[in-house]
Amino acid sequence: MKHNSLVLFIIIVSILSTGCGNKKTEIAGNLPVVDKALNDSTSIFYGDFQNYPADKKTLPIGVFDSGTGGLTVLEKILSLDQFDNITGNQGSDKILDFAGEHFIYLADQANMPYGNYDAVGKSDYLRELVAKDALFLLGTKYYVNPFETEASGIKPQVKIIVIACNTATAYGLKDIQTMLQQSNTGVKVIGVINAGVKATLDKLEIKEGDSPFAIGVLATPGTIASGAYQRTIEEMVKERGIRTNVYVVNQKGYGFAESVDSEPDFVSPALTSVRNSYRGPKIGKGDDSLDISLMNVYNFDFSDNRMLVSKNEEGAYKELQLNNAINYARFNLVSLIEKHRLSGTNVPLRAVILGCTHYPFLIETLNKVIDEMRTYKVDGRYLYKDLIAENFIFIDPAVYTAIECYSTLRADGNLALNITPQELQSFISVPSSSLPNDCLTPDGKLTYDFKYGRVSGTDEITTKQVPFSKTNIDENNLQRIEQLLPYSYSLINPTLY
Repeated sequence: MKHNSLVLFIIIVSILSTGCGNKKTEIAGNLPVVDKALNDSTSIFYGDFQNYPADKKTLPIGVFDSGTGGLTVLEKILSLDQFDNITGNQGSDKILDFAGEHFIYLADQANMPYGNYDAVGKSDYLRELVAKDALFLLGTKYYVNPFETEASGIKPQVKIIVIACNTATAYGLKDIQTMLQQSNTGVKVIGVINAGVKATLDKLEIKEGDSPFAIGVLATPGTIASGAYQRTIEEMVKERGIRTNVYVVNQKGYGFAESVDSEPDFVSPALTSVRNSYRGPKIGKGDDSLDISLMNVYNFDFSDNRMLVSKNEEGAYKELQLNNAINYARFNLVSLIEKHRLSGTNVPLRAVILGCTHYPFLIETLNKVIDEMRTYKVDGRYLYKDLIAENFIFIDPAVYTAIECYSTLRADGNLALNITPQELQSFISVPSSSLPNDCLTPDGKLTYDFKYGRVSGTDEITTKQVPFSKTNIDENNLQRIEQLLPYSYSLINPTLY
């Protein structure tokens, strides 16, 4: 009898505890960090969403990526002029569509590359990182410098979130959507994958009776492993009633994004010889390896130590290490097209989706590779010419993501509709100063083992979001931004110190 009374008491207490106070019921399947953001007012990740600004028109647009590659998406947003600002109808009016808007950009540089987390069994930690990126944009604080124990900088909250990262979209979009839906803030999130696939199918203008063809996807290992592009292409082809056979050729962009962001394990301009810490493609077989038989097709640039070489006594290559983003671009695109050749489908490749925001930085090189492969011959026979469509195109999902961002804000009545200058606050994650030295590389970045050895579900702060500066943005990367992304650079450069 006493036992039954105790059970009844526990049930009653459980029912009352779930119905009291402001605490919301946890949703099964939420990430721990999402539940903390929604429910736990004692957590550093608590979002306090019930006090989120109701009027969002003047709030900034939030954009994040695993590094600076997402600036290619921001650039398309900043420069977009495909709508009439008064009517909202499609058509340029010579006024920037996002004129008068403010922006917040976050590069989660310290935790990149995102594409490797799934490969080492840490997809849950990657999902947590992506959720934390969103929470930073939704929040009001930032670290003035990595030495602060508590964030003292004050920033505005955002009215929409753009995930300018394919891997983050593949693994974290649903988590952010779930969090925002439960937050009741009215903030929405946009990812780049759906926009890229939709744009590809629109551009190809597939008609009834068209011959079978292939679409290539060049993305990070994590994005490819998620199957997000393959799945989205297949779903959209089916939704559109396309009966033509559409083959998908996936290529994991080994080291490509890392080389663009000058990650030292992948490129190090100061080096003149091979090194043990190199994590890029090595001599071997498979789409992650340098195939010596394809050296003439790769057509690598060996000047200025852009390739690091070691040879044996007979003069044959013993080791080859890519040491420049140009050569990573060449390796990965050649690998994709060679994989298509070996598949035996013998259908033309009509498009390659650049499924990582870092890749458009090397579009000039990628176009050169296509031209070279069209004319490449073996024993007087073209090897790749018939496998590359005459009207072949690269698809950069960025502009279509910008269009979706505009359309969403317009539909929700959240555009600023001003003609004042655009403004941008840019942040980048850096290692926390409290980390012991054995967690850091000689140049102050997270070691590979520490970065990919962390576990999800803790409140440990290993990285901090600080403003862009000349000390945390690589000089080569800044020059590339200046050359290729003038709108972004014009807003970033005056803020650097």
